Amino acid sequence: MKNAELKYFSHDRCSVCKVLLPKIKQLLSTEFPRMELQYINIEEEPQEAAKYNVYSAPTILVFFEGKEYYRFGRSISLQQLDEAIRRPYRLLF
Repeated sequence: MKNAELKYFSHDRCSVCKVLLPKIKQLLSTEFPRMELQYINIEEEPQEAAKYNVYSAPTILVFFEGKEYYRFGRSISLQQLDEAIRRPYRLLF
């Protein structure tokens, strides 16, 4: 089974994260509907964040077929995220 996943690492005190998350949800639902979104609160799940070497918020990891393709941290452009995901997503699906 083909899979694509975006892991969104954040925490409750991150104001940028709160603004960015709905925009990412919208991007995925309109442009990449088969990509799964997983939200990880780095304060509630520090072991999960450490597993992926994530120590700041927001951090976005993009996986295709279980392999990490892209990593974005702190200042994240939706356009840059869109462009990065588009080609491998189209090839996979």
